[in-house]
Amino acid sequence: MEKKQFQAESKRLLEMMVHSIYSQKEIFLRELISNASDAIDKIYYKALTDENISFNQEDYFIKIVPNKEARTLTIQDTGIGMTKEELEDNLGVIAKSGSLAFKKEIDMQDGQEIIGQFGVGFYSSFMVADKVTVYTRSLYSDEGFKWESDGVEGYTIESYDKPEVGTEIVIQLKENADEENYDEFLDDYQLQNLIKKYSDFIRYPIKMDLTEKHPQEDNEEEMVEVTEEKTINSMVPIWRKNKQELNDEDYEGFYQEKRFGFDKPLSHLHISVDGMVRFQSILYIPEQLPFNYYSQDFEKGLELYSNGVLIMDKCADLLPDHFSFIRGIVDSEDLSLNISREILQQDRQVKLIAKNIEKKIKNHLQSMLKNDREKYETFYKTFGRQIKYGVYADFGANKDSLKDLLLFHSSSENKLVSLKEYVERMPEEQEHIYYATGESHERIEKLPQTELVKDKGYEILYFTDEVDEFAIRMLINYDDKDFKNVSSGDLDLEDEETKQEAEKQKEEHKDLLTEMKEILGDKVKDVRLSTRLKSHPVCLSAEGEVSIEMEKVLRQMPDNQNIEATKVLEINNKHDIFNALVHAHESDKEKVKLYTNILYNQALLIEGLPIEDPVALTNDMCKVMV
Repeated sequence: MEKKQFQAESKRLLEMMVHSIYSQKEIFLRELISNASDAIDKIYYKALTDENISFNQEDYFIKIVPNKEARTLTIQDTGIGMTKEELEDNLGVIAKSGSLAFKKEIDMQDGQEIIGQFGVGFYSSFMVADKVTVYTRSLYSDEGFKWESDGVEGYTIESYDKPEVGTEIVIQLKENADEENYDEFLDDYQLQNLIKKYSDFIRYPIKMDLTEKHPQEDNEEEMVEVTEEKTINSMVPIWRKNKQELNDEDYEGFYQEKRFGFDKPLSHLHISVDGMVRFQSILYIPEQLPFNYYSQDFEKGLELYSNGVLIMDKCADLLPDHFSFIRGIVDSEDLSLNISREILQQDRQVKLIAKNIEKKIKNHLQSMLKNDREKYETFYKTFGRQIKYGVYADFGANKDSLKDLLLFHSSSENKLVSLKEYVERMPEEQEHIYYATGESHERIEKLPQTELVKDKGYEILYFTDEVDEFAIRMLINYDDKDFKNVSSGDLDLEDEETKQEAEKQKEEHKDLLTEMKEILGDKVKDVRLSTRLKSHPVCLSAEGEVSIEMEKVLRQMPDNQNIEATKVLEINNKHDIFNALVHAHESDKEKVKLYTNILYNQALLIEGLPIEDPVALTNDMCKVMV
């Protein structure tokens, strides 16, 4: 028996592959099972062109056999096997793939694919093995062979009496050391988990002998251990089944099986695309917000499979941030993977899949909004904020795609309405889409600034999320209708008579307004008589790009730069308080200062802004009372 050196690569290459290429040691089982599946596939493809070969799928399987006493893990398959020459070519030459050569030799058809491409998966076993022994017999040979290697020192090949066609790989596991626990690869429960995680949808049965306790037939109180051969994997993934064969319970069961959430899915999409990039997908909209959704711990992404083999737990590139709440899987035959099959080698295919998925999700949500409003509103109350962030993010790059998914509470409907619904029922003379901002619908209802807009009979959208106004400012308009904050300084809703009267009053009380502005200093840009107030004595309005509500949001940010709204104090000249101001201005300058400060602080309170000096305010109120 002659010891041979690996032909094509150095010891350094094998060491690098074992220690650097694969990120997790458990991957070796995925690779060996994939190779075993390929070996069975090769018989299938040979049977398509060779009438002397029959293929009965029930006769083919993969078996995993742990042996705790001997510290060995065996992976058996009933596949095509290898000749001596193939052993030397495929296992003696690192990174030479027999599967890749087979793919080139045979025209793939019938929707099946050979998984292995690179010929390095077998060597991942050396991450956990002191020694690897391969027993194999080719479909085209009566002679079996034994291949054995302890790693970089080389390998041996000798004849071996193997009665059945197929391959048996025996891994002599390393001893536990430091934090490395190799015993887990001998544990039935852990092996089942790894098979379900990575190889659940391999299309051939993956079997194990499992020992379970059962009650005795004649005495149910006595338990006896029974060993049975069981199939661990599902084999046929749900996404490859015909949609007409599946019901909601099937999709919910898969959601629970994959542990996408502890809730039930609110809705699902089953996608099958056969275009520039072929892929199948099942996507879910969860019913509940994940507990860590708005934290740094949350990871977006879909499970990514290549021909039923799990490649990535969370492929973030498949989802845009505004749909990051989506859970599910994508399986594609067309992915270009790197040598370890853990990282995508090219991102073009992923970008095409991601673009298609984004479009499908958007269309699904639009359909839900149109055809199942109650369900969509349930979705929106949970994830609507993320849609709004999507409108605002990336300088509004996705605003046109997402704008028709937005809903806001309405002053006239007292329920959620879309921008389209708002615009469709606007009076002919209405030029703007009006909105008001606040912490709650109840507080917005009481805002003094809404009086004039409501008096005109115009609907107001209520913004209660911190992102609302930022998103709308990024949107700019909808259906050529600009958005207008009811607290902006230029509502321009007054008729000509009211404007003329306002100008007359402004001129008449110019000195009073100037004095009030001087009292407040740079706290406000101006003090004006209001044309928007009806019953309230005072309010604040804002000029420029930053509204008062935006100022409050920006103040809460850790890197805020003290950005403030340009505020204007508006006084209702039809309110009794204004008469008191006029009288004080004629007779008592101190009272003008007292009233001005109280009115300013009152306006701050209405807006939910902090009072600069609460003690001074309470003292001023006491002075009025005595």
